[in-house]
Amino acid sequence: MRSFAALLLLSLAGLGPAVGADLPLPPSPRFDAEPPYAHWGGIYLGLNGGFSLGSSQWIQGQNATSVFNTDGFLLGGTVGFNYPVSAVLFGVEADADWSTLNGSAGNCAVNGTGAVAACETKNSVLGTFRARMGYAFDRTLIYVTGGAAFGDLRTGLNPPATFNSTTKVGWAAGTGVEYALTDAWSAKAEYLFVDLGSASCTGAANCGGAAGASVSLTENLMRGGFNYRFSW
Repeated sequence: MRSFAALLLLSLAGLGPAVGADLPLPPSPRFDAEPPYAHWGGIYLGLNGGFSLGSSQWIQGQNATSVFNTDGFLLGGTVGFNYPVSAVLFGVEADADWSTLNGSAGNCAVNGTGAVAACETKNSVLGTFRARMGYAFDRTLIYVTGGAAFGDLRTGLNPPATFNSTTKVGWAAGTGVEYALTDAWSAKAEYLFVDLGSASCTGAANCGGAAGASVSLTENLMRGGFNYRFSW
């Protein structure tokens, strides 16, 4: 009996390496040929839209309005370029938006007819040209941005509701987050602070009769959008 058990153990020991050699090996882990952030590189085009909350003030000589609120919607297009260095992203972005932003301070001045009027500030076109720097976590990009801003600053007394239009150049800065929906499409949400400086009413007919007034405008933009990337 003992001889039979010993023979059985020896047989099993001899079969062990042969059986082990026939078993399939586990598959090797797969690694992507390029890191996920490489897909952020290239030129992109997009659409954006959102809402703006701002503030304006009129100053005429020794008189000034209180700082009053402005608000409105924005809709426009975007073009940009991303250059990734490892997970860090450098780029430039430009956009141009149609804007409905407006606001007014009531009973702030007297127009040419002697009637009490409201000082009204409007912005119908707003654009920016900014540098952008971010960090990519796989499909999520967090970025900061800053650069120049330009806008059509429209100012006038209402009544008579005649407006002076001045193109102003200022600055913009903010932050945002972008998420890659596919290798080409991404969605973003961002905040920008825009300062367009002040416009001057230099003629008697400008600003609806408030000659010599200086009008300032700042905006807080909350926008979302979609971009399509032409990856390199």
